[in-house]
Amino acid sequence: MADDGQRHVRVAVIGSGFGGLGAAVRLRRAGITDFVVLERADSVGGAWRDNTYPGCACDVPSHLYSFSFAPNPAWPRNFSGQRHIRAYLERVADTFGLRPHLRFNAEVRQLTWNGEKVWWEVETAQGAFTADVVVSAAGPLADPQIPDVPGLADFPGKVFHSARWDHDYDLRGKRVAMIGTGASAIQIVPAIQPEVGRLTVFQRTPPWVIPRADRRISGVERWLHTKVPATRQMRRQLLWTIRELQVSAFTKRPNELGLVETLAKAHMRRAVKDPALQARLTPDYRIGCKRILLSNTWYPALTRPNVDVVSSGLREIRGNVLVAADGSEVEADAIVFGTGFHVTDMPIAKRVIGVGGTTLAEEWKDGMEGLRGTSATGFPNFLTIIGPNTGLGNSSMILMIEAQLNYLVDYMRQLDVLGDRIALDARRSAVDAWTRTVQQRMTRTVWNTGGCDSWYLDANGRNTTAWPGTTAEFRRETRQVDLAEYEVIRPPRTEPDDAPARTGTGRAATEEVAA
Repeated sequence: MADDGQRHVRVAVIGSGFGGLGAAVRLRRAGITDFVVLERADSVGGAWRDNTYPGCACDVPSHLYSFSFAPNPAWPRNFSGQRHIRAYLERVADTFGLRPHLRFNAEVRQLTWNGEKVWWEVETAQGAFTADVVVSAAGPLADPQIPDVPGLADFPGKVFHSARWDHDYDLRGKRVAMIGTGASAIQIVPAIQPEVGRLTVFQRTPPWVIPRADRRISGVERWLHTKVPATRQMRRQLLWTIRELQVSAFTKRPNELGLVETLAKAHMRRAVKDPALQARLTPDYRIGCKRILLSNTWYPALTRPNVDVVSSGLREIRGNVLVAADGSEVEADAIVFGTGFHVTDMPIAKRVIGVGGTTLAEEWKDGMEGLRGTSATGFPNFLTIIGPNTGLGNSSMILMIEAQLNYLVDYMRQLDVLGDRIALDARRSAVDAWTRTVQQRMTRTVWNTGGCDSWYLDANGRNTTAWPGTTAEFRRETRQVDLAEYEVIRPPRTEPDDAPARTGTGRAATEEVAA
């Protein structure tokens, strides 16, 4: 790499959020130190570095939203804020000696599989090198999505996405339009409502919102968790168990969620007394179809005199006038997009070129697919953390990340056992079988039957995002690599000088492995 002259590494990890740092820790603990972590920004943190909007916090309890191998007894709240989570990730980088492996401002521009050498050619903003294995932990919440609204380019005011908050712009007294009512918006709106002049919320679809059981974790609790680790472990275990017991309602029996809907409606009516506003804020789909949101301040904020709710999406912009799909108009000085991310069409996929020159985006043109959420056919020794169908609707993604890290470590062990310059390529039959099983199970879930259009679904209406089971089940499925699901790739044999010229694509020789 640029700072130490290193030109080949055993493993290249993309991203330094939870997935990337977790991969780095597990590689080191497995005795693998020949790796780099490529980060396009100038510090670690991933989504918790990028999202600095007012009110930003996690909707998963802190003691569950942390690595099992890096517990934090000092979490200040049940649901900690962005700065505390980012600080936690910085400590992980320090505690586990990851700094020498980090390469900042090293955005990956292209990854190309070289079948002759059986390695990846990696082009970054800091130079080019090669790697035997690439672990993509870029994450699905890395690249903001702003809709292509007619007239947006000519809007004279300020425009930014929630994940790229402009802290230099003073919102005080301004007319602000909040586009979207997702997980970010329900935190932003209550945080900025007291200071803006006018706040208009464009609500295409109302969310289901339930109370947020947040509170400060007392000093006594923090002391106890530090001095008696078993108490911290019990707390984490309880949080995990509760969420595991909830899974069947999401994945098999969505009608059981009716009671939760009743509680959510009561939560809204306690804060919203206007029947007309209640009607606009009541979803017409089954709770859980979209991510259930947690807030005690969202509904009260919407009732304030300086807040308007437009029950429609943004259709077009004429100068500083925003026109909703229902024809209503509002003037604004600033537009904040809380419109999510490129989840089912991750931009990194366009930069990964596998066997035969096919990009990962092309491989996924009909929907993302990955063996055990990790490996795609035609992309040897390329593993994705938080890949296809690994998302959750009610629990901590850190649990899924750690399961995939177990798979990564066993993957590396299998490569060592097989010998030097070896690659594994997921068989098409194995990917198809895995995908077929996942999609069959998905037909009963609330995400597919709940009657909503969510970011869990891709452009073809297929759920390529969520995992239709428990985290314990996913951990079992990714405990170890089954070599029967992969082709073993070795470098092509060197031919004599007088041998006929080689033909074909240059793909390395493959070897069948018996089940």
